[in-house]
Amino acid sequence: MSRTDEAIARIRRLIQSGELPPGARLPSEPELAAQLGVSRNPLREAVKALVVARVLDVRRGDGTYVTSLEPKLLLEGLGLAVELLRDDSLLELVETRRLLEPAAAGLAATRISPEALAGLRGHLDAMREATAADDVEKATRFDAAFHRAVVAATGNETLTTVLDGVSGGTLRMRVWRGVVEANAFQRAIVEHQAIYDALAAGDPTLAQAAALMHVNTTETWLRRTLGQAAVRHGERTPEQ
Repeated sequence: MSRTDEAIARIRRLIQSGELPPGARLPSEPELAAQLGVSRNPLREAVKALVVARVLDVRRGDGTYVTSLEPKLLLEGLGLAVELLRDDSLLELVETRRLLEPAAAGLAATRISPEALAGLRGHLDAMREATAADDVEKATRFDAAFHRAVVAATGNETLTTVLDGVSGGTLRMRVWRGVVEANAFQRAIVEHQAIYDALAAGDPTLAQAAALMHVNTTETWLRRTLGQAAVRHGERTPEQ
């Protein structure tokens, strides 16, 4: 472990132990260096790294503070990381959606508010209008907003942030599918309607099944598309 990594680990322990709770101001650099038993240069690098990770916040002229440590803040870099993944990781992202989104839909069915349900209906109607106008990109945006609202209805901020990051990495693929596959959005609207109906009925089992069927449709299309591309290029398919 480098000295910088050691300083990071020691600051993390202070935070985890509650000695430096969310919103707390860190001691001055000389005091903190002495407390942690590290020199000031590694400490500075450690602070920089924890600022990037949204664990610490440097306020010029005031000091360095522990952030709120809320999941949305700490995990918001996930979306950027997902955007940097190679195209051959796309199938893994869809698989991750298949594992998490049905469970989220089931949980949302037990927690969704009338206001959130009305918002879902608005996204679904807007998606239907965009599809009728043959506006694939707009339909995709409302498609994504629908899914985001379903997960947000769980009230689980960690799950919402993780799935928002994962789903963001599949947006270009969803636009492409809408362009190349006939009636893709018409079928998606039917599947979204099934999810909405299950949520409106407050039926977690049905909501989970409807969400699983919807994401599985996307995964099946992607596997078939990747398999066809691999055959054209003389490569192995993901299942081989």
